Amino acid sequence: MEWIKRLNASIDYIERHLEGRVDYQQAAQIACCSVFHYQRMFSYIADIPLGEYIRRRRMTLAAFALQQERGEKVIDIALRYGYDSPTAFSRAFKAVHGVSPSRAREKGVRLSAYPRIAFHVTIKGEVQMEYRIVEKEAFRIVGVKRHYNLAVAQEADTGIPAFWSEAGGVIPKLCELMDRSPEGILGVCTCMDGSDFDYYIATATTKEAPEGMAQYEIPACTWAIFPCVGPMPGAIQRLQKRIASEWLPTSGYTYADAPDIECYTDGDMSAPDYRCEVWLPVVKK
Repeated sequence: MEWIKRLNASIDYIERHLEGRVDYQQAAQIACCSVFHYQRMFSYIADIPLGEYIRRRRMTLAAFALQQERGEKVIDIALRYGYDSPTAFSRAFKAVHGVSPSRAREKGVRLSAYPRIAFHVTIKGEVQMEYRIVEKEAFRIVGVKRHYNLAVAQEADTGIPAFWSEAGGVIPKLCELMDRSPEGILGVCTCMDGSDFDYYIATATTKEAPEGMAQYEIPACTWAIFPCVGPMPGAIQRLQKRIASEWLPTSGYTYADAPDIECYTDGDMSAPDYRCEVWLPVVKK
């Protein structure tokens, strides 16, 4: 349960710094993982991106401040919660509450409050999770890539599915390159500094990268490999959430500093028996 304790300690840090600057690197260090994995894990468990959670919490506290009888200026409240201009603050406030900061001071106006998140482990046990632990040497992937930033709201959530839709013509070329494990078309999130990452649609290969394609070296690592059965993308999204909320807290492992991999096999991805795998980089606690 140490994993959940560390997550809650990171939320304690965020709550203490809602007034001012929240350092994602510091929050991730408290949780003992990279910024990339911290934000990914948070969104899987909480069903909300980390940046959006922080924005909602700040706007909740800002609404409380506006309704107090202290006559505090809107610009002062905006600065307190990390906004350099009244315009940016007003835009964020209205997105959460549906009204402007000035209207929030009126009697009877309806506002929204988002409480602090607290993580807990619920041991259900009625649905098993299959996995295997594999030590694997470094291997190279070749494919196409795009750059994303987890700190930008919904950039990856909407961009990656669109990337897959646009990459259909590349898949046959990747199948020709495929000559080593993991066998399949890979979706690879390569964690970088901060919340930036490159996402590859690629395959594992020993062959040279064709013109117009990129390559990346996956480091030697220990992998927890989880089979996934069901129509995409719902089945793999549910599995990722269960890994973060059920398996990691009790497994004795934590995230390693290596990419996340989803391995897709040939078949009808909308079929109830479609099979793929999640490769999670792990290290013993």
